[in-house]
This record gives sequence, structure tokens and C-alpha cells, in this order.
Amino acid sequence: MRFYGDADAASSPDFDGVGALPESERDKTFLGAALWKRAATVAAGPIANFILAIVILAGIFMAFGKYVADPVVSEVKPGSAAAEAGVVTGDILLKMDGETVETFDDVRRYVSVRPGLPISLTIRRDGQDIPLTVTPKLTEITDGFGNKMEIGVIGVLTTRDAGNMRTVTYSPLGAVKEGVRETWGIVTGTFDYLSNLVTGRMSADQLGGPIRVAQTSGQVATLGVVALLHLAAVLSVSIGLLNLMPVPVLDGGHLLFYAIEALRGKPWGRLRRAWPSVSEWRWFCP
Repeated sequence: MRFYGDADAASSPDFDGVGALPESERDKTFLGAALWKRAATVAAGPIANFILAIVILAGIFMAFGKYVADPVVSEVKPGSAAAEAGVVTGDILLKMDGETVETFDDVRRYVSVRPGLPISLTIRRDGQDIPLTVTPKLTEITDGFGNKMEIGVIGVLTTRDAGNMRTVTYSPLGAVKEGVRETWGIVTGTFDYLSNLVTGRMSADQLGGPIRVAQTSGQVATLGVVALLHLAAVLSVSIGLLNLMPVPVLDGGHLLFYAIEALRGKPWGRLRRAWPSVSEWRWFCP
């Protein structure tokens, strides 16, 4: 399958073929469409990936709920970042860098991608709010399948009783909102990890290709359908983000070129030479 006016199934533009068409036919081709239409068509793929992730996560939250725990500290590991910062058993974690902490999982997610970065922490102790600064330490951990990974940790734990662990159920609208929130968390976490790679705070050996994905999928499948669906949502977001990277062969590369075309106010040289009689600004109109 290919767009009308493309040279092949890979959507390589057929400049000569499209340029030879009458204007009434040229407008029907992808190459001859208005700039905003081409950009919307290219962006539709990654957007669909994000929507799919939201739908999957919303379905999980509606059907199974979400297991959460309050951000109450029941144990502080000796010598940990939290111990050095002055966190003690019984403290309630309220904010991290000004962002409100709602669950204990919020703490884990936030610190895991910030090894070596000072975090402004607000805790509640004996009814008083106390500001602290904690710097997560890069720590190698092993998951239940024996896979090793390095993440930032501060060394605090909670228990079923202290954290009031429970399953929260959602209405359809609430599930969609939580799905959006969860998807956005995956997006920001991915960018935080990439930032750590660039700055050298974390290594690239945790990036996985098709073999790593297949291995992880097989392992997660043993945990049940919920874990497998959650992995599918994470992979969908990852694919969407990958396609938005500003690389010429990816959707993000095309969008980058379209942005440059919009700033120039005219098509690229070869496209313009193909039919110079067409107005430059025609490319921005329906």
C-alpha cells in the first residue's frame, strides 16, 4: 500500500511523476497536499501509539483497579541517601521538587531516574512540614527474573499496614485520566533516562533491542495478563517516542523537515522546481 503519487511502498516521493500531473490531480497526492495535512498524516502514527497505551492502561484500571500505598516511611536503610538526609521511620513524604507525592510508587518512579541529582524533599513529621534535600544513589538491583539494572534509590521502604496498601477502583472517566497520567509518566521517565545517558549518570547497557524485548515479554507473561498488558502499553509508548525522534527515516525526521518548510514559507528546492507555478503559501492551505 502506498499514497497516490509515491514512487514505491516506502513512500519515496515521485517528484517527476507528481510534477507531470495536472494541478487537479496533483492536489490529490500526498506530496501535493497542504503542509498541515502532510504533517497530520505523519504524526498520526505516533499519536496512535500513545492513544493505544492510554486505552490499554485505562482498561486495566477499570477491570482490575490499581494497587497503591501511601508514601509513609516504615523503614530507612542505614547508610542510605534518605538516612543521610535525615529521613526517619514514620515520616510522610509530601513533595519532591515541588511535585505532590500521592503514592509510594510516585517516590520510586521519581528517584529511580535521578541518581546523583539533589531532590528537594518535603516531609511531614509530628504534624510539621520539614524541608530536606536527598540525593539518590545509583544502585544495582536484581528483579524477580534475575535481570540486573541500575537505578537511583534513596533507601526507604513501606509496609502493608504503614502504607495502607489497597486496590483503588476507577470509573471509566477516572480510568482514562489515570491512563493519561500513567502514559505521561512513561514519557517523562523515558526522557529522564535519555538525559542520564547523555550526562553519563547511567549506562546504555539497559537499552534493549528485539531480543531483549522478546525475553522480557516471555518473563512478564508468567506474571499474568495484567503485567503483560502493562508491558504492551509501555512498548507502545516507546515505539511512539522512537518514531518521533528527529531522524530522517522516522516520522520525527519528516516532521522536522515540515517544520523547516513552514519556517521557510516554501517547499524544498526540488519540490518547488517540479512545479514553480504553484504559489509558495499554497502548501499551508487546504
